[in-house]
Amino acid sequence: MTWLGTRRIYRLNPVALAALQDQLDTYWRRALAGYAGVVEAQEKEN
Repeated sequence: MTWLGTRRIYRLNPVALAALQDQLDTYWRRALAGYAGVVEAQEKEN
């Protein structure tokens, strides 16, 4: 049995991937810094 169909080859753009990684790093750095601030504020209250 022979399968006929479309062959799709995908390639990542390294520049776009690096930009996405930079955006995600910035997002998580800000999110974790905000979380740390909330935890520290709660510790000071107790």
